[in-house]
Amino acid sequence: MTDQTLSSVAVPLQSTFDAMRALTRAQPAPDWATRADRLRRLRALLLNERAAITAAIAADFGQRPRQETEMAELFPTIAGIDHALGHGRRWMRPRRRGTGLWMQPGKSRLLPQPMGVVGVVVPWNYPLMLSAGPLTGALAAGNRVLLKMSEHAPAFAALFARLVHQHFAADEVRVIEGEADVARAFTALPFDHLLFTGSTQVGHAVMRAASEHLTPVTLELGGKSPVVIGPGADLAHAAERILVGKLLNAGQTCIAPDYVLLPAGQQDEFVRLAREAMARLYPDLARNPDYTRIINARQYQRLTGWLGEAQAAGARVEPLADVPDDETQRRLTPRLLIDPPASAKLMQEEIFGPLLPVLPVASVDAAIEHINQRPRPLALYVFERDRATINHVLARTTSGGATVNDTLLHVAQDDLPFGGVGPSGMGAYHGEDGFRTFSHMKPVFLQSRLAGNGLLKPPYGSLFDRMMGWMIR
Repeated sequence: MTDQTLSSVAVPLQSTFDAMRALTRAQPAPDWATRADRLRRLRALLLNERAAITAAIAADFGQRPRQETEMAELFPTIAGIDHALGHGRRWMRPRRRGTGLWMQPGKSRLLPQPMGVVGVVVPWNYPLMLSAGPLTGALAAGNRVLLKMSEHAPAFAALFARLVHQHFAADEVRVIEGEADVARAFTALPFDHLLFTGSTQVGHAVMRAASEHLTPVTLELGGKSPVVIGPGADLAHAAERILVGKLLNAGQTCIAPDYVLLPAGQQDEFVRLAREAMARLYPDLARNPDYTRIINARQYQRLTGWLGEAQAAGARVEPLADVPDDETQRRLTPRLLIDPPASAKLMQEEIFGPLLPVLPVASVDAAIEHINQRPRPLALYVFERDRATINHVLARTTSGGATVNDTLLHVAQDDLPFGGVGPSGMGAYHGEDGFRTFSHMKPVFLQSRLAGNGLLKPPYGSLFDRMMGWMIR
C-alpha cells in the first residue's frame, strides 16, 4: 500500500516510518535528558489540552462525563508519566548479573537499549490512556513511536494527531489516522516492537502480520473477567464495587467484571443490593449526565441482540433502573442476567457493555472450576473477608491480573505490570515493566585481563582434561 492510497492519513505512513527507522540506527540510544524532555512535552500536552481532550472523547461517545475521562484516563496517564520521570534514569542504568565461578574475575551486565521504532495500535474505548500510556513506556525506553488511532473515535484521533504534531518532531512521535485498510498497512510495517490493544480476534491478525518481519508483539486483549463472591463477603460492598467497575464507561472496559459467581441462594439479595447501588450511583438515569453512551449503533445493536437471545433462552433479566433503553441516544439500561445458559452469546464472548450475568455456584471450589474450564481471563476479582479463601482463589486460578475486594484498580498501579495471559494477551507494560517491554536488555560479558579460561583451548592435552575434571566435578 503506497502513501497515495492512504489519502485519509495526514502523515505519510511509509516515509515517516523509514525516517524514524533511519534515525534509530544513526542515533540508537538517546540520553536521559532527551527522553525526559519528550516525557515532559507529553505531560504538558495532556495538561494544557485537558478540556479539549475530554470534549473530543465525549463527542465520540455521544455522552461521556468529563469527570470519568479525567479519572479513568487523564489521571492514570499523568501518574504514569510522573512515575517514569521519577525512575527512568535508574531504569536506564546497566544492571549487574552474576558471573559463573569459572568465568571470574570477568563481569556480567545487562545493558538496556531502545528497540527502535515502536508501533502502537490504539482502541476506541480508552483512546487517551491506551495511546499515551504505551507512548510513555516507549519514550522512557528511548524509542521513536507511531500510533494508529481507532477510526471509531475520530474526534479524539484528529485532536491527538494535531497536538502530537505541535509538540513533537516528525521523527519522534507521529499519529496515524484511517480505516481498517490503514490499520492493516500499519501492522505490516517492520516495527522493532508492536503493541496492540483490542479483541482477541483482531489480535490473531495482528500477530500474523507481525510474524512476516518477526516483529515482537505485546497483545493486550480481553476476555471474560470473572468475579468470585465468597461466602464471607460483604455482599452490599461487593454489589456496589462491582457496579462501579462494570458501569464505568458503560461497561466498555477490557477489564470490566464480565460475570459474577456467587453462593447459590444469594441471587435475589444481590439483585436488591445492586438496584440500591444503581440508584445511588446513577439516579434519574434517563437524564443522568454521568452515564456514558454506547460508542456506536453497531455496538448497541450487538448488545441488545445478545440480551434478547439470552432472555429467549431462559435467563431471568433484572433491569437495574426503571428506564427504557434509548436507541437514538445509544443509552442502554444496565441489567443483571440471572443464570443465563452457557450457550448464550454473552456467556461465550466478552460482553463489553452494561450487561452482567450472575451465576449461582455451590462453593468457592465450584467457582474456581468454572473459571478454569474457560480461557484464561485478563482480570479476576475476589470479594471475601477470609484471607485463606482469597489466597485459595488466587492460587488456583490464572489471570492477567487481579484485584481483591474491589475492581479495576490493579491496572492503576504503576509498579504492577499490566497484561494478559493466553487468549487474553501476551506481554505486559506499565512502569518499569513497560520500560523493559520496549527495551532490548542486551547481555554483556566483560572479560578480565586475569582470565584463566585462556587455558581452555586447543591443542587439548592433560592439563585441559584436569581442568575440565575440576569444572564438571
